[in-house]
Order: sequence, then structure tokens, then C-alpha cells
Amino acid sequence: MTRRPAPGTRRRILKTAARLFGEQGARAVGMQEVVAETGLGKSALYREFTGKDDLVAAWVRELDAETWSRMDHELAPYEDDPARRLLMVVELAQDGVRAPGFHGCTFYNTSAEFRDPAHPGRQEAVAHLDRLRRRLRALAEAAHATDADALADMLMLIISGLYANAATLGPTGPAARATAAARTLIDQHIPHRRRGSPDL
Repeated sequence: MTRRPAPGTRRRILKTAARLFGEQGARAVGMQEVVAETGLGKSALYREFTGKDDLVAAWVRELDAETWSRMDHELAPYEDDPARRLLMVVELAQDGVRAPGFHGCTFYNTSAEFRDPAHPGRQEAVAHLDRLRRRLRALAEAAHATDADALADMLMLIISGLYANAATLGPTGPAARATAAARTLIDQHIPHRRRGSPDL
């Protein structure tokens, strides 16, 4: 008879993996280290995840869901102001890099660590970034930007630059100017917003 895992086993493994992957990078952490840190047997780990690739993908997928949930919650009060929502996406990213122990964006880090396009962790990371780009484009269109594609892509570049700079030079380096740069771009592409809402 197959032994059923104890309640909360999967959550325990994912929580431990998230800490280890965040601190050391997903590629550097072996499954044995996850086993040792969780205090679970190897069989318990492999009942929940088929292997390292599966665990990495689940970790990225969970963070993806958490990220969108938080973003949707923060943007909800500004449903009728897509230009403000555009800026808030960058503000949320800037808040994230100020968190203690920030080691870079999980999605960009994972896509860089696992370069095989078929790797499930990379696929989850790229899917998240693609969704972010599409979200920015949809907000830019809703705000009647003069060039929604260009605005969305330039904001993506600001966000990626924000993460890279904060991970290497700290959140008080060039990364500290991310929101101001985004505001300038939004003003340029949504001129009626600049005139009507100076609080952007």
C-alpha cells in the first residue's frame, strides 16, 4: 500500500526550496540539500515532485501566482486609471528590490540559469514575463497611449534594468530612479494624462 504524505508536506518542501533557491540560485541547490533542510526522507520529496526540474517549475509557478495576486490587489483601487496602474507596476517592482535579502528577480534569474528552452522552470519564468509584457501593453492601450507597444516594451526594459541594478549595485543606486524614469515615459506617451492628473 502506498504511503500517503503528511498534510502540508508539499508546502513544507516548496517553502524550503524557495529559501534555498532564493539564497543560492536554483541551479546550485541539489535535491539532497532540500531533503536535509526539510528533514523529510527522499521518498517523501519524490512523492511530491518527480525531480529537480519539477520542483523548480513548481516554485516559479507558485511565485507567479503570488505576484499576480498581489499586483491585482494593489491595482484594484485604480481600475478607472490605467495610466496610474502602469506606474504602479514599476512602483511595486521597486518596492520588491528594497526587501531584505533581495538577490534579483526570480523570473529573470531562472531564465538565465536554465537556458534550455524546454526546461520547465525556464518556461514558467518566460511565461510570467510574457504575461507582464502583455499586461503593460493592455494598460497602455486602455490609457490611450500614442504607441502602446513602445510604451509597454520600454517599461519592461525599466523593470528588467531595475532588477539587474538592484541586485548588483543595491536599491539606492541607479535602481532608485526607476519610478521617475517610468513616469517620464508615461507622460511622453500619454500627454493628456500629464495635463489632467499631476499626481501621477
